[in-house]
Amino acid sequence: MTQDLSIFKLVLEASLVVQLVMLGLMLTSLASWTVIFGKLFGLRRIRADSENFEREFWAGRNLTELYGDATEKPDGSPIERIFASGMREFLKLRERRVADPGALLEGARRAMRASFQRELDLIESNMSFLASVGSVSPYVGLFGTVWGIMHAFVGLSNLQQVTLATVAPGIAEALVATAIGLFAAIPAVIAYNRFARDIDQIATQFETFIEDFSNILHRNAGQPHSNASPSTVGGR
Repeated sequence: MTQDLSIFKLVLEASLVVQLVMLGLMLTSLASWTVIFGKLFGLRRIRADSENFEREFWAGRNLTELYGDATEKPDGSPIERIFASGMREFLKLRERRVADPGALLEGARRAMRASFQRELDLIESNMSFLASVGSVSPYVGLFGTVWGIMHAFVGLSNLQQVTLATVAPGIAEALVATAIGLFAAIPAVIAYNRFARDIDQIATQFETFIEDFSNILHRNAGQPHSNASPSTVGGR
C-alpha cells in the first residue's frame, strides 16, 4: 500500500488535467525560487553599495570627484545614481546662470525624485510576480484537487463494490495538487513580506539621503557663482 501511494506513482497515475496543473505549479515554484534568490542577493548588494557610497559621501570627499566617479560607473549603486542626477541638474542650472536659489534647489530635487522613482521601480521588479504566486497558487492547486476528485468518483461509478482501497488512490492523487500549490505559495508569501519590508527600509534610506543632499545644495545655492564652485558642495 505504501508503494502504491508514493508521491511519484500518484503523480504518474493522475489524470491529464491534474498532471498539467501539477506541472504548471512546479514550474511556477521553480520560477518563484529563482526570483527569491535573485531578489535576496540583489537587495543585499544594494544595501552594501549604498552604505559604501554614503560612507564616502560623508567622509568629506570632494563631490566633484564623487560625481565624476558616479557618471563613469555603468553599474553604480541606486543611491549613487540619485546623487548623480541631482548634482547634474544643479550644475546645469548653475551653468545657465540661474540665480534664484529656490529654482536651483527645486530643479535638483525634481531630478533626484525622478531618479528615486526609477530606481525604486527597478528594485520592486518581480514583486508582483511573488504576490501573484502567493495568492493564486493555492486556488490552482485546489482546482486540480477538485478535478481529480471528480474524475475519481466518475471512475468509481462503474464499480459494483467501492471500498477504501479503491477510493484512496484517486483522492490521494488529487490532494497532491493542493500540496504542490501550497508548496509554491508559502515561500512566495514569506519572501514577499520580507522583501517588502527591506524595500521600505531602502526607500527610507534613499529619501533621507535626498533630504540631506538637498540641504547641502541649499547652503550652496545662494552663494555667488564666482564663489560657489561645484567642488565646494559637500560636508555635513
